[in-house]
Amino acid sequence: MIKTKMDLKYYINADLKAHGFKRGIHSLSFAKCLKAYLIPTPWYYQILLRKAEYHWNTSNRFKQRFLGNLYKLRLYRYGAKCGYSIGLNSFGPGLCLPHIGTIVVNQAAKFGSNIRIQVGVNIGAFSRAGENSAENAAPIFGDNIYIGPGAKIFGKITIGDHVAIGANAVVCKNIPAYSTVVGANQIINQKGSVGLLLYGDEEKQPKQDISSNS
Repeated sequence: MIKTKMDLKYYINADLKAHGFKRGIHSLSFAKCLKAYLIPTPWYYQILLRKAEYHWNTSNRFKQRFLGNLYKLRLYRYGAKCGYSIGLNSFGPGLCLPHIGTIVVNQAAKFGSNIRIQVGVNIGAFSRAGENSAENAAPIFGDNIYIGPGAKIFGKITIGDHVAIGANAVVCKNIPAYSTVVGANQIINQKGSVGLLLYGDEEKQPKQDISSNS
């Protein structure tokens, strides 16, 4: 969770590195920022997301609460252009939303570091027993997760570290670490997300990918 300016800087840099900006925020030129302001761009949305989280989490004073709501409004409006519906404080550093398109993430869902989500993904809660029931819980994800286009993930489940979820997969059961999931909860191998991500939060990069890059 982002609580300090140092946290904010780290999260933004990690997100940008996950998008391929090797120097993080120092890779951004005025022209890139102006273009992103005028044309919906995933990485710019993520900068707004992180700033909204920072101001919302430090809202002990009236000024911070005002800025938190202001950034939430900006985030909502820019997210509508991108097709994203994502709550605050769901993702650790190293988030990558590589494309414009519909992505829905329940507010209760929680993710670790280095998460890549493709378009058409829906991550939601299982609410059969009512909105306030203990069963109405969203998934909890580990670190280094790849989620392919069109995947649907829901319910009170846990997704382990280094998991890859294939295109159009439906996941409603616990998934162990280093699994590749396709279809309806079908695990086909133990390779997982290794080789599928850019690790913005390098501290969470698995040893397999460190050795392959050396």
